[in-house]
Amino acid sequence: MLNQKLEASARTPIHREVELGLNSETTHSSRWFERAKRCLAGGISSSARATTCGDLPHPLYISRGHGSRIWDADGNQFIDYLLGYGSSILGHADQAIVDAVEKQVRLGTMFGTCNTVEVELAEQIRRMVKTADLVRFANSGSEAMSGAVRAARGFTGKNKILKFEGHYHGWVDVLSVSNRPTAEEAGPVDHPLSVAHSRGTPAGVVSDVIICPWNSISALTHLLDENEAELAAVVCEPMVANNSCLMPEPGFLEHLRDECTRRKIVLIFDEIVTGFRVASGGAQELLDVPADLAVYAKALGGGTPLAAFAGRRDILEAVAANKVKHGGTYNGNPLCAAAGLATLRKLAREDVQERLRKHGQILIEAMERAAHDLSIDCVVQGMGTMFQIVFTNHAVRHYRDLFTADAKRYAAFRQSLLELGIHSNSSGMACWFVSAAHTDDDAQITAAAIAEAMKAAA
Repeated sequence: MLNQKLEASARTPIHREVELGLNSETTHSSRWFERAKRCLAGGISSSARATTCGDLPHPLYISRGHGSRIWDADGNQFIDYLLGYGSSILGHADQAIVDAVEKQVRLGTMFGTCNTVEVELAEQIRRMVKTADLVRFANSGSEAMSGAVRAARGFTGKNKILKFEGHYHGWVDVLSVSNRPTAEEAGPVDHPLSVAHSRGTPAGVVSDVIICPWNSISALTHLLDENEAELAAVVCEPMVANNSCLMPEPGFLEHLRDECTRRKIVLIFDEIVTGFRVASGGAQELLDVPADLAVYAKALGGGTPLAAFAGRRDILEAVAANKVKHGGTYNGNPLCAAAGLATLRKLAREDVQERLRKHGQILIEAMERAAHDLSIDCVVQGMGTMFQIVFTNHAVRHYRDLFTADAKRYAAFRQSLLELGIHSNSSGMACWFVSAAHTDDDAQITAAAIAEAMKAAA
């Protein structure tokens, strides 16, 4: 079988007791889904999990993970490039995190008071992020983004927010606008309409969010001119993780930074995905563009529910003085803070960052080579630690360029990879993520699987 050959290609194979891929029945996952539908809405706990199973009529239920590998309830084994949507950046059950959490569990998990570990973690963030004068913790990216937007509104006394079409900043109402509008909903390309992401979003929220096309300096300048008097903040993903890793064009973020400074508008970077992943100091370090506030989650907690917003002291002083309210029972709880501290101490090391970049670059090159060999049109967006392949015959600069991407081709490619034991995001709009636990053998196996799976996309 091909997956046996892929596994055998590694110099020192790992977990050889089970072949990679969908080699056994998925009966147990099917049964768990039937049980789940009787007690969970839709049988799931997040809308994103409705499509994680490819061609299967049910999700895969993952029972355990170790390092770069995960196993489902039926014993099928996969090399994991979903990694909790990038959260498990050190891999699954990393020993440093396990040790830190086990120690903290014995000391206590939740006090509802200040604790010493959150202070140590905030200090570590400040060491790694030059713009982080002050830090506030939350439990998810959506919560932290809400806190950052409230801080910006409190600081400026203004209400409106400018965000970019196709950028995702969480599911809560405050910025859940024009994340993925259809071509029919989106409106003029240079002046997009504000489109609610979901039913149940108040109209007032939608009207407070101005939408701008990504990578268009002319449209950005025009919209800032139109709305400057009412704008509290501009928010963006500096690398658009949730829409195929759309990268900023040279000069775009620098122009955005200059415009916000000149107009006294708060610039917020959504580093929920990029933070501590693309560099130890996040996208601000990698791209050399500072934000006024930045929001972190995913890699920050190393797989535990932990988030933060951080930035300029003068903006966050109102939060510090409790004039801008920000609460949360579990904010900075010692259990997650301990996991976060263990994670960041590793991610601060350049050798760890280099290993992440190197592994991802091997896979990027494998995708480009396999597509070239089969004369398949595609672009691979992103960089070594997070990337995505887009099946298209033109450059991808902004959200609407993705309308013509070949979703069926991506689905065939991803399904073939799953059968070969490579677990990645089922959505062509999302990213592949690399962990520090991925090995050279994993890279060899995955590159060979990519070459084979590309045939399914031909």
